[in-house]
Amino acid sequence: MNLHEYQAKDLLRKYNLPILEGKSYIENVDDLEKDLQNIKGPPWVIKSQIHAGGRGAGKFLKPFNTKGGVQITESIDDAQKIAKGMMGNILITKQTGKEGKLVNRIYLEAGCEIDREYYLSILLDRNQSKLMMMVSDAGGVDIEDVAEKTPERIQYVYFDNLEDFTISDSLQNKLKFSINEFNQFKEIVSNLCKAYVEIDASLIEINPLVVTKDEKLILLDAKINIDDNALYRQAEIEKLKDTSEENDLELEASENDMVYIKLDGKIGCMVNGAGLAMATMDIIKQFGMEPANFLDLGGTANKERAIKAFKIIQSDKNVKSVFINIFGGIIHCDMIANGIIDAIKELEFKLPVVVRFQGTNSKEGRDIINNSSLGLISIDDFSNAAQKAVELSE
Repeated sequence: MNLHEYQAKDLLRKYNLPILEGKSYIENVDDLEKDLQNIKGPPWVIKSQIHAGGRGAGKFLKPFNTKGGVQITESIDDAQKIAKGMMGNILITKQTGKEGKLVNRIYLEAGCEIDREYYLSILLDRNQSKLMMMVSDAGGVDIEDVAEKTPERIQYVYFDNLEDFTISDSLQNKLKFSINEFNQFKEIVSNLCKAYVEIDASLIEINPLVVTKDEKLILLDAKINIDDNALYRQAEIEKLKDTSEENDLELEASENDMVYIKLDGKIGCMVNGAGLAMATMDIIKQFGMEPANFLDLGGTANKERAIKAFKIIQSDKNVKSVFINIFGGIIHCDMIANGIIDAIKELEFKLPVVVRFQGTNSKEGRDIINNSSLGLISIDDFSNAAQKAVELSE
């Protein structure tokens, strides 16, 4: 689950982290003029709140000036004009695609005098099974670009014990921190690690972490991703979810305990298990075609869930064929076959469907598919089944 910048900062303030004063607005900016009197400035910064990076370099679908989704102003009148121009507009960045994202939330923040910018993040390195800090003196830009062009500017620090860890003094020289700045930095990292664990984050990213002219470190931007598997114990954080940022079909699938991600291809995929789903998409690409989606049915594939899955796939007008790839375990293939047939009959589903069953009662499942008189194609071999789905989509 992704949080907006203002939500991330509200959480991090509770961990005694240095964050500038700010105020968020949802759908309207009626109180902005009054709030400008109470928030230190000028300058002030007005920030579009969307779940995508590159806001500052973005472009609005309906331009009201030449700047992007993060703008600095010295004037109360300009601040109002900027906020009103952003709210309800479409912001297009390199991460949103050409369709952009609707801005229905804005964050007003005090400005500061920046001397230097850094990148800082806390995340889990799954290969090492350790919490990791990434830090770079190249802040305010995409860390992916830094990793590609100047990887030597990124430092990696692993934490074995969050209760008692140290940050080597050698990092001070690499990052060109004064003693005072480095002490602040160590306290920030300690508090971020505490926050990371307590809120069940999968990522906390500060870009940039700035040093001001008077040697104060400030979290100027903040991005937090929460581990979806831990939301059951983070009820208050789960309430922060902005469903307007989510694809309607993905949200519908989630509400029915399925995982769906829309893609740009022609072959609809319906699979049980994330690993098999990834392998299914890979083999479709191997045969020169693109999958239309990632769809993991989860552990239950009854009639009701099959109907929901077919409805979701059917709503994508780009889909020309469907590949159902099921490994029967606890859920038997014959049960899934009956669910598929019931769903196709009820929805009067017309697209060509290729079905592959392996595992428990796979033979019985194939027999049900072959005897359905619905024109479904049952193929045992993984490659042959994928190739057939590709042929039918052309």
